[in-house]
Amino acid sequence: MADRAAGALSLPDDWPAHADTSLTLNGMGCFDWDLTSGLMHMDALGLDVFDLRPDEYDGHPTTLGARVPPDEGVRLDTLVTQALKRGLDRYGAYFRIRRRDGTLRWTHTQACVRRDESGRPVRIIGIVRDATQELADAAARMDADDERRRQTSVVESTTAALAHARTVEDIIELLKGSGDLKLLGAASLVMGLLESGRIHLVAEGPEGSFVPGTRYTRIDEQYPMSEVVRTLTPRFIESAEDFADSYPVLWPHISGLGISSAAYLPLIAQARPIGALGLLYRDKRGFTADERNVLVALGSSIAQSLQRAVLYEQEHDLAEGLQQAMLPRRIPEVPGAQIAVRYRSARFGRDIGGDWYDVIALPSGRVGAVIGDVQGHDTHAAAVMGQLRIVLRAYAAEGHTPATVMARASVFLDELDTDRFATCTYAEADLTTGVVQIVRAGHVDPLVRNHDGSCRRLPLPGGLPLGLSAEFGRLEYPVSTLELDPGQTLLLYTDGLVEQPGADLDDGMQLLTSLVHDGPRDLQLLADHLCEVVDERGGDDDVALLLLRRKGALAPQAGGRLQQHVAQNDAEGLRSARHMVRAAVRAWGARERADEIELAADEMITNALMHTDGGAVVTVRVLTGARRRLRVEVEDRSSALPRRRDAGEDGVSGRGLLLVDRLSDAWGVEARGSGKSVWCEFAVPERDAR
Repeated sequence: MADRAAGALSLPDDWPAHADTSLTLNGMGCFDWDLTSGLMHMDALGLDVFDLRPDEYDGHPTTLGARVPPDEGVRLDTLVTQALKRGLDRYGAYFRIRRRDGTLRWTHTQACVRRDESGRPVRIIGIVRDATQELADAAARMDADDERRRQTSVVESTTAALAHARTVEDIIELLKGSGDLKLLGAASLVMGLLESGRIHLVAEGPEGSFVPGTRYTRIDEQYPMSEVVRTLTPRFIESAEDFADSYPVLWPHISGLGISSAAYLPLIAQARPIGALGLLYRDKRGFTADERNVLVALGSSIAQSLQRAVLYEQEHDLAEGLQQAMLPRRIPEVPGAQIAVRYRSARFGRDIGGDWYDVIALPSGRVGAVIGDVQGHDTHAAAVMGQLRIVLRAYAAEGHTPATVMARASVFLDELDTDRFATCTYAEADLTTGVVQIVRAGHVDPLVRNHDGSCRRLPLPGGLPLGLSAEFGRLEYPVSTLELDPGQTLLLYTDGLVEQPGADLDDGMQLLTSLVHDGPRDLQLLADHLCEVVDERGGDDDVALLLLRRKGALAPQAGGRLQQHVAQNDAEGLRSARHMVRAAVRAWGARERADEIELAADEMITNALMHTDGGAVVTVRVLTGARRRLRVEVEDRSSALPRRRDAGEDGVSGRGLLLVDRLSDAWGVEARGSGKSVWCEFAVPERDAR
């Protein structure tokens, strides 16, 4: 090629013969465009690119332009013009030409601009070449890159979704329900988990694909999942023929499913196999290297999620088993009562709660009902719950009043060397009379459902949660008394039944009241219904539920009985007996004579404790007949009969029976086999029918 010149380019006669050999070998043609004369010299290879014979070319660029489609020609002319105007010394472009047969093919040109001393362009020297294959290869590479990016995106999106899966079933449903497998081309999947040296099939593949006898298979059997677990190597089945030849036992059972290929991947977590995944394909033969790499990456991600899910389920089962072991194994049969209990665990692995219920059979036909919740959601909360349940049951069985049971339980929890506190409600019911004494320690209010379905909240006074009341020295727990009519139901529950994220507790209580009102009449069905509602809204907390219904006719009963044992030197027992008398007076419609009855009963109890060697049994009952009467009996083991005497003006004792005689309508002493019973009666008005 000649150097930069000021005039028209003068080429030697044999110019085409001096073409660069390397250009010739690469199929590149050369051109030399003299801008002064307007002529463009082009060698034979260049003309071949334009599909022209040498005798068809006259040296004018316009002759070449006939081969270039108009839109391509405008774009190419604009490119050259801009390069010349802007002072560029080179340019390049891809453009299409139309061959003799009318087909289009891509062409590439690259050129240098030569200028004279004044900077005026005088010459353009360059090359032209066929770029069809180059662009096809580039497009293929772009498609491959796009496919690789798409498959990588599938793995990433699947991994992100798997991060939210908690259980093995969650993972299977996610993989089956998402579109990611379809994006990978798979029609369905099978999955097996390694359990005790065998593979447990947990996902069966397409409908109708289950092979009898493959629910559990050994690792040494001739199945693809067994092979990949045994070898820890993926198995890519390229065709139906490959499947049939490699696994003759399995293939006859699935040959009718239209499977053309499959990929079986070992699921390996922490260098140990935990199972295998099989992806089944239709209308696909073979796997590229990129597809294999993507599937191996997908298998690794699924394996990590499966390991988390398996550990989660094991931990949850362990924790739930621990908690269930600490709940009552059975609920005692209580005459006069129908009882339903439920415990619903929130599935958070080891994060179980300390919710519990208990039903305690007490003397004289009474029953204690407990509902409680230890702070926290872990195995420690469950352990504290178990201990607290046992001691609370023991205190109740010893005959202490509900307030004392709660106070002692609080002291126990405070001395347990734990930072946990607990809320609790304890109700002691006499099913004969319907009298219920309730103590609440920081717990949610109970509900009462009437026999007609109507429901109301019981806003009871209460004390601090267990543990806190002892820590702050506030062990007083007010006792509330209500009378449960036949057919009425007392509902005790933990806050997981009413708490909802972002909602006020009162709103939850109103919703619960509505659910109870509209719920089934049957007690067991009602308990199930309430738990199902929590499941539907996705409750994040444990729920314990105890329903206690008093049996009997809807008409109010005429009589009833309460009984309490008071030991010698038991101040707490004395207070409990006094409280029992007070509760009976309120519940049985004797408020007008409350002071008289309580004073007479107190004198009789005190007299028995002071003048005998043993304790006393205090009984309060309603007698029916011509007149309705409330009777108080104090029984002791002494056979010595009491006598009424005058204490004198300065006496400090001796007035007990005198007071009983003056206050009561009738009194007397009855000899019993090993002691006696002192009693007194008070006329009380008939109770209004409800």
